[in-house]
Amino acid sequence: MGTLILVKPSKELEKSILEYRQEYFNFGETHINGSCGIAYYNDFNEWLNIVLSIEKDKLSRDNVHASTFFSVRKSDNKIIGSIQLRHFLTEDLEMNGGHIGYGIRPTERKKGYGKQQLLLALETAREMKLPKVMISCDKDNIASSRTAISCGGILTCENYFKDKEQQIFWINLIK
Repeated sequence: MGTLILVKPSKELEKSILEYRQEYFNFGETHINGSCGIAYYNDFNEWLNIVLSIEKDKLSRDNVHASTFFSVRKSDNKIIGSIQLRHFLTEDLEMNGGHIGYGIRPTERKKGYGKQQLLLALETAREMKLPKVMISCDKDNIASSRTAISCGGILTCENYFKDKEQQIFWINLIK
């Protein structure tokens, strides 16, 4: 496993981001967690403009500001995952969604990258002065649950969202 860094999306990363997106499609996956919806855009520039604008200017579809990152392996500059950090939570996001959504490309799963990527995002959340963050995942997503727990996540409740049982984890960021 190589060392990851978080990188904001840019025009320079277009080819790598589209390759990342295509890998999900090749594996039959149509949703890419933590990517600000890259799977649903055919126009890269349109997607990039939205990603950059919701960080500071306009609000996302969840009605919050959010920062989107890709985790890039330093040794070969390959995009390994995507992660989105919402700057605050609405009442709806407190029930489903949370502060952080993340995904790892299919060919790089089960290698420890999820934890490394989440730890980097938690550091960013600390820099933003967030005292704690919430992560939700489907109860049957064992990898995501383990990732949250390995980064200090405390299971605080389980509920149903869209007929799926989900788990809610909180991670305290105050040391």
